[in-house]
Amino acid sequence: VQLQASGGGSVQPGGSLRLSCAASGRTFSIVVMGWFRQAPGKERDLVANIHWSDGIARYADSVQGRFTISRDNVKNTVYLQMNSLKPEDTAVYYCAAVSEDYYSGSNSYAYEYNHWGQGTLVTVSS
Repeated sequence: VQLQASGGGSVQPGGSLRLSCAASGRTFSIVVMGWFRQAPGKERDLVANIHWSDGIARYADSVQGRFTISRDNVKNTVYLQMNSLKPEDTAVYYCAAVSEDYYSGSNSYAYEYNHWGQGTLVTVSS
């Protein structure tokens, strides 16, 4: 599975951005896709994830109510709509996927994902 992320950029506080991640290759094997972020000097943390089959989503408490993850099974693409952005949302955002041969039933941590896209920088600043 190959993942191609896009959509980062700079925005003022309160603004919005939408990230996209297109999957290719053995997409039929994907169980979960997620977005992580990593700020300088910090760990890579889960922002949101979504089960590919039923669309059930989970969010980090820090983004609940502001961010929305969705997927398009036809386009093999996952989206992260980010609204009401705050300076603390500034980070490099990575999309990730777990394939069925790697899935353990848990998908909250970076080590539980076996496919990664390149990062895309999101900067929230006035």
